[in-house]
Amino acid sequence: MSSYAWPMVALGEVLSRNESTVPIEPDQQYQEVTIRLWGKGVTSRGFVNGSSIAANRRFRVSSGQFIVSRIDARHGAMGIVPPNLHDAIVTNDFPSFNVLENRMNSGYFGWFSQTKKFVDLCRSASEGTTNRVRLKEERFLRLAIPLPPLDEQKRIVSRIDRLAGDISKANLLASECERQSNALLMSIFNRTVKSARLCQLGEVAPLQRRPAIVDLGESYPQVSVRSFGRGTFHNPPLHGNEITWQKPHLVKAGDILVSNIKAWEGAIAVAGESDDGRYGSHRYLTFVPVDNIATANFLCFYLLSPEGLFQVGEASPGSADRNRTLSTKKMLSILVPVPCYNLQLEFDARCEKIRSTSEFRTRATAERDALLPSILDRAFKGEL
Repeated sequence: MSSYAWPMVALGEVLSRNESTVPIEPDQQYQEVTIRLWGKGVTSRGFVNGSSIAANRRFRVSSGQFIVSRIDARHGAMGIVPPNLHDAIVTNDFPSFNVLENRMNSGYFGWFSQTKKFVDLCRSASEGTTNRVRLKEERFLRLAIPLPPLDEQKRIVSRIDRLAGDISKANLLASECERQSNALLMSIFNRTVKSARLCQLGEVAPLQRRPAIVDLGESYPQVSVRSFGRGTFHNPPLHGNEITWQKPHLVKAGDILVSNIKAWEGAIAVAGESDDGRYGSHRYLTFVPVDNIATANFLCFYLLSPEGLFQVGEASPGSADRNRTLSTKKMLSILVPVPCYNLQLEFDARCEKIRSTSEFRTRATAERDALLPSILDRAFKGEL
């Protein structure tokens, strides 16, 4: 049956506001829930003591209820409460609703709420200034959605569940392969450095700065480093007449590029060919391995290992986040394992093969994830 034949029903006809509350006792613990953006579902914020909750009452939510964020509904923050979060609590920012199961299957509405069409509807039911946009509940309940007969709703849910489950299983398998690949690399690395000498980083990869002489008429393509060892990325070019505090420094392929404010969380990468000739701000340090002594990839692998990141963290004094600025002097003094050069090259070659496979898995996972919006689109057009 096509969605064009399905009646349009206002949410107020199939949802009822959850008014169940729970008194907050200072000596009790309560599980709070929140909602992730873009249809990623309801999740736990953990347990909190009643003494740390300012209000004397909170709304109680139950499995199968629908929760939406007043603030982030326009960003897809909504979903059905799963069984493991039954009897949790939410603040007033997360209105919850009972689904009238005699008319609408909660699974059907849960999947429909993940569609772009429904998120757009929620955006239209929100209003306010840029920083104070809120979902208006009365508008939300007036939104109309296509509602087939209950048997058809259940058939659609069963079909989506099966396909989404297949995608999830494939992604879990890919994650397990990734975990095993990383464990294999670490094992190979540990064997490679077993009898290696230790040297200060500055001995085998000294700091090399290449400050640009800024020309107001030129542009400077930028390169930055993602945290958690996720490589480099490119920002729009800076024009000379826009440069103030950035103080661009030239980056060359083969540099070990390190963010001096995010090194402690793994903002470390080897500059590739696509990064050659780009510029990092003065907050990026470039370490250049000595020829025939050390390779950039080998040293970078160590710096991103648990042991290496511990040393980088120790070289980044401060309390938290951006206050933890890397000490260049301490970074240069970090002890790194330096096996013979040929062993490093062998490790780099193995690492490249494993990483190529990892990149293929990452692309395949992204392609599988892109299937779900298409599946939902077809399902709610009556084509699934």
